[in-house]
Amino acid sequence: MAMKMESDLNRFRKIVRGKIKKELRRFISSGDLVGRQGNKRITIPLPRIDIPHFSFGNREKGGVGQGDGEVGDTVGQGQPQPGQGQAGEGEGQHSLEVDVTLEELAQILGEELALPNIQSKGKENIEDKKYKYSGILKKGPESLRHFKRTFKEALRRSISSGDYDPDNPVIIPVKDDKRFRSYRITHEKVANAVIIYMMDVSGSMGDEQKEIVRLTAFWLDTWLSTQYNGLERRYIIHDATAREVDSDTFYKTKESGGTLISSAYKLALKLIEDGFNPMEWNIYLFHFSDGDNWSGNDTADCMKILETSLLPISNMFCYGQVESRYGSGQFLRDLHKHFGETNEGITTCQIKDRDAIMDALKIFLGKGR
Repeated sequence: MAMKMESDLNRFRKIVRGKIKKELRRFISSGDLVGRQGNKRITIPLPRIDIPHFSFGNREKGGVGQGDGEVGDTVGQGQPQPGQGQAGEGEGQHSLEVDVTLEELAQILGEELALPNIQSKGKENIEDKKYKYSGILKKGPESLRHFKRTFKEALRRSISSGDYDPDNPVIIPVKDDKRFRSYRITHEKVANAVIIYMMDVSGSMGDEQKEIVRLTAFWLDTWLSTQYNGLERRYIIHDATAREVDSDTFYKTKESGGTLISSAYKLALKLIEDGFNPMEWNIYLFHFSDGDNWSGNDTADCMKILETSLLPISNMFCYGQVESRYGSGQFLRDLHKHFGETNEGITTCQIKDRDAIMDALKIFLGKGR
């Protein structure tokens, strides 16, 4: 029975996984899924999954389910009762909510988009201590005292010495009874990563554009979190000036001023220099804008900062241009003109609407860097 239940559970998981894959593009473009995020888990509503149920036979016999009956009468279907209202035209929809871990969701994303595992840097420079309990010792700190083994030693001593009284089973351990956990330390090479998100919050970036950025960032986080043991996030907003903010402010702030993109790049460089040694950290830079910049001189400054400072120290620089009715889209053209469209260090993508987010993820993460 247990093996049968396990087989059924695995089959159900495969069905759920297949449904998620089938609906993945819709999930990616929907903000509802992000709102269902819990502690490393997400609740996903999956329509059109038939839930197993009991089905009764067709024989119509009298019974004792309702109405009169005698002891020993066979239980069968009752007489049909008239319903109320009119019949619908379509078949009923079964909806089921399932919990999926972020790690499993990332695996599904990776499989569907054929994403390569990231070849990270920094593993030779950072070591993490791992403590593994490996045995029992007679000496050690009280914080590692093994209660069960200590009690067994005290009980054994009490019985062998004749002090044990079954009617008054009081066991008091002495110093020689105490047993302690032993452990060994291993050093594991680890790789850490930081994502620095930058976004234009000038007047031309509306609520829908910011929602697209929020959804894109969620899926970027979901994938990159499975590739690194430690993942830090930093958020920079900019119009004519740039400042570091928390994630909530990042997605809700709206300004009305002009745009100087170089201010964000300069602040990102300062954050890296102050806290993220490029020899030890995998650095990911994601900039989202509608393509407007205040002047050609500032655009030239952006290209210089990227070429001489940011690109050499980062795993990748990704620019996502979110289409806006007020944005010119010029900055994307300027990047292509300066770096070309196939530069290894820089990845660009035009995100026209929510349906384009899945394609943007494939472009951003498809290089495996």
